[in-house]
Amino acid sequence: MAASPGAVRGLLIIEDDRELGHMLVDLFTEQGYAVDLALEGQRGLHLGLSRAYDVLIVDRGLPSLDGIDLLRRLRRRAVTTPVLMLTAFGSLADRVGGLDAGAEDYLVKPFEIDELLARVRALHRRNIDHARLLPLGAGWLDSESHIVRLPSGEQVALSGQECRLLSALAARPRQVHTRTSLRQRVFDGAQKESIVDTYVYYLRNKLGSGVVYTVRGVGYRLGEL
Repeated sequence: MAASPGAVRGLLIIEDDRELGHMLVDLFTEQGYAVDLALEGQRGLHLGLSRAYDVLIVDRGLPSLDGIDLLRRLRRRAVTTPVLMLTAFGSLADRVGGLDAGAEDYLVKPFEIDELLARVRALHRRNIDHARLLPLGAGWLDSESHIVRLPSGEQVALSGQECRLLSALAARPRQVHTRTSLRQRVFDGAQKESIVDTYVYYLRNKLGSGVVYTVRGVGYRLGEL
């Protein structure tokens, strides 16, 4: 889920040039970002799949797993975080290839620092603007209006707590959430973990039994409408 405008912005940099990578970490840390650095593609893929970020900066020419393949794998796994691709390849075909793979923006090396910062800020703003719409398979959750649009086009209204619970699941659709973590994040640390089960029941009653999957002995994850 995207951070609110006042929250610390999470940034993942995937860049195999160690000197440039650490320079970018220092640069964005000074700008108030919480930054992770991956120096090769497999590590970057793991971080991109397992952690939530506001923006990703991905070098195209990575060893072992290039930036285009990495980006396609992220998109196939429903990671919608906006991506700025950095590359030494500046031809029209290269730019089109990066955008078609799922990148939102493309910057050719060498680049101006001020332009890089401005492009990342723009992607972060875009992430905040679009975070209100969370995919639910073929449907959508509008977390601002508390409305779910079903694949049939029908709209279902949720209560505030129902919407917060479904938003938490939809923001990280592959993650299994424990009842404890959901109780703390969604229900402000309510004492009884049964409150999570109660609202899962409400969601299933409104949206169908498959909307939330139970992972026995662990907790819940997003299902399908």
